[in-house]
Amino acid sequence: MNDLAHTSNWIVPRTWLPFIFLALSVLFVSGCNAPSNSQTETIPITILDNGQTSEVLAPVGASVLDVLQKAEISLNDLDRIEPATYTALTGAATITIIRVQEEFEREEKIIPFERQTVRNESLPEGESLLVQPGENGIQEITYRRVLENGIETSRSVFKIETVREARSEILMLGIQSPFIPIEIPGKLAYLTGGNAWVMEGDSRQRRPLVTTADLDGRIFSISPNGEWLLFTRKGNTDSAINSLWVVSLVDENAQPISLRVDNVIHFAEWVPDRTATILYSTVEPRSTPPGWQANNNLNRLVFNPAGRIVRNEPIIETNAGGIYGWWGTTFRFSSDGEKLAYARPDSIGLVDFEANQLIPLFDFLPFQTRSDWAWVPGMAWNGDGSVLYYVNHTPMAGLSNPETSPLFDLSAFILPSGPLITIRSQTGMFAYPSLSPAHSTNPTWIAHLEAVFPEQSETSRHRLVVMHQDGSNRKAIFPEQGGSGLDPQQVVWSPYPSNSDTIFIGLIYQGNVWIIGADNWQAQQITGDGLITRLDWR
Repeated sequence: MNDLAHTSNWIVPRTWLPFIFLALSVLFVSGCNAPSNSQTETIPITILDNGQTSEVLAPVGASVLDVLQKAEISLNDLDRIEPATYTALTGAATITIIRVQEEFEREEKIIPFERQTVRNESLPEGESLLVQPGENGIQEITYRRVLENGIETSRSVFKIETVREARSEILMLGIQSPFIPIEIPGKLAYLTGGNAWVMEGDSRQRRPLVTTADLDGRIFSISPNGEWLLFTRKGNTDSAINSLWVVSLVDENAQPISLRVDNVIHFAEWVPDRTATILYSTVEPRSTPPGWQANNNLNRLVFNPAGRIVRNEPIIETNAGGIYGWWGTTFRFSSDGEKLAYARPDSIGLVDFEANQLIPLFDFLPFQTRSDWAWVPGMAWNGDGSVLYYVNHTPMAGLSNPETSPLFDLSAFILPSGPLITIRSQTGMFAYPSLSPAHSTNPTWIAHLEAVFPEQSETSRHRLVVMHQDGSNRKAIFPEQGGSGLDPQQVVWSPYPSNSDTIFIGLIYQGNVWIIGADNWQAQQITGDGLITRLDWR
């Protein structure tokens, strides 16, 4: 008989069996003597919770969070725990819970109104008239309070909102006036002392539109239907150079409406033949000169009669903007709104609204200013949008760097592909052409500035010149011989009066509004405060 024992699948020699039984017995006895888990070591933990003390026992190595959960203590998101919840406890310890609460308080603050005195030549000398009573504004300040175990540890400003703008008191003071009242076709809006005013009917009929004294003059434009004024106000934070607003010209008690757009420097304009629709371009504020980096973008904004924004959408995305693109791009609508031209420091082109892109027409010689600003040419369209007038920078013989040439011409580009035609040579860089509205019988005039010293046009004073579209019948009409000259500006044309064929040019001279009739080119001053910086006429 084989001397082997069969155990399951194992084959074990019979002589080994006594030893196997002995080993199993030893293992069984030792297992019975092993320590029990119920004898795990614990440590005492003290919990201080907002002035309340409790004692618990916890296993060695348990985390702070484990202890708090075992003690059925709940925590809020802001509460602070010492030591941290992930800390492993290996001996007697104290857990401190600091209950943190966040509260918000609102406080109303009165914004005192300002008092303004405006000189007005339409009142008899020495008389005064309260044009607008002052009204304090209201500012709501929201504070954030932090309390730890019921005791306030910090209080900071969380938000500031203007509930109601302060309304300035405006006292009109009569001064001696040599000015004869004159009829004003349409509406003439002007910016004086940071406030917006409008004339309508005649030069004596004027009223304030916005009296916050913070309009910066970057944007100042009447809508094509004469119902709104688009303007910019100075910003009050590092992230906002200014902000875009509108105010009704129809409602005499209208309040300015914010369009919730910041940092508009070069362009914001009404879309012709559209109701309450504007296009605008923005910049990004910078601490270095000139104070911004241009986005060279283009956006469309639509608002309803109540001022609520209906749509705000991009047309052209942010881009480099070509040579000297950090300065920015300007745009100009044709009178029918069908074409929108853009001008950069090195090129001119059109906006393609279907493809949402810029279509270059031609490049020109950029001007090197050697300073923290860049030159962008002024532009104007003829009546049917077939000719684009612009200021062209031309080279000067003998210069090693053509970009420093001081020569600028008033030129015309015939769409769609040229030619380029020089209308008037040596106008200076700030010619700013402006065409009179189309009329069934009267000719169209081009008004533009011409530097008194064309090769020093950056610093030169200017005279106002008019001529026909082909450059013929040129006349220098303002100022009179011996006058000090005009500062660079875009002059504006009035609409045609309903009872006359006489049209006017509006301009600013020595801080006052002057108008010039196209029938005899005679100029007349119609304001006398000496503080006017912008105007528009529709």
